[in-house]
Amino acid sequence: MSIESTLKQRSGDKCELCGNNSGLTVYAIPPVEENHSDKCVLLCDKCNEEVNGENLDANHWRCLNDSAWSEVPAVQVMAYRMLSRLSSEGWANDLKDMLYMDEETQKWAEQGVESGDAVKHIDSNGVRLSAGDSVVLIKDLNVKGAGFTAKRGTAVRNISLVQDNPEHIEGKVNGQQIVILTQYVKKN
Repeated sequence: MSIESTLKQRSGDKCELCGNNSGLTVYAIPPVEENHSDKCVLLCDKCNEEVNGENLDANHWRCLNDSAWSEVPAVQVMAYRMLSRLSSEGWANDLKDMLYMDEETQKWAEQGVESGDAVKHIDSNGVRLSAGDSVVLIKDLNVKGAGFTAKRGTAVRNISLVQDNPEHIEGKVNGQQIVILTQYVKKN
């Protein structure tokens, strides 16, 4: 039997994270040493896109309230990793703290979680920023070289993170791409 048919049988032909039944694909959980159904999950298009992307729709991932309790280790690992990526959400931290996995599954889950050495961008309130977030300026900022002042309360959508500097983000204000200090923004 193929991996896909094994996963469809195991999941009841539904996404193993959110329960959606459209656009199902096999997702091999990294690190992939060899493809085996025990090391894969069946994901819908939405979950697959977000698992592999930067931006997360936190409301979509509330589905983990159910799937995190799966008896399938691969599903537990994916739930743990996604909850770790949603660490700025209180409900995600609470759920992650309640999870129980055997020691081997816990080690596997932690292998895919971003290390603590990674650069973390934090706003003025101590909330972690991610690429694609929207922020609001909390102070009038003179934009050097552009000849305008970015006013307090201005929304900056779809920010990008400066990877080597946790104090800098980039975003468009008045159609101009600028670098903004994280101490002058709060997450929307």
